[in-house]
Amino acid sequence: QVQLVESGGGLVQPGGSLRLSCTASGSIYGVYNMGWFRQAPGKKRELVATIIDGGSTNAADSVKGRFTMSRDNDKNTVYLQMNSLKPEDTAVYYCNARHIALMRDYWGQGTQVTVSS
Repeated sequence: QVQLVESGGGLVQPGGSLRLSCTASGSIYGVYNMGWFRQAPGKKRELVATIIDGGSTNAADSVKGRFTMSRDNDKNTVYLQMNSLKPEDTAVYYCNARHIALMRDYWGQGTQVTVSS
């Protein structure tokens, strides 16, 4: 019912920046909380940042001060601005939409971020 497509990943040197985008389409009805997750090889998927309907954001301690999540409701798009990237940020980054009333999760296909010299 809801499709999410991420873009913006790639290869970047340590200290560099990337901006990820997640665009939603389909039957988008109701109120959603949005989040970015990431999963490195051999690691559990972890929460990176969230944004709620009122605009409040939260970020994991590991990325706080470096990553910023934002949204553009008119474009059905959320973003993750990543600055001062470190090698340990290397992972597949996934966009998540949670329908609050139904408690149903939708996921994008993921986009690879590689931080290496």
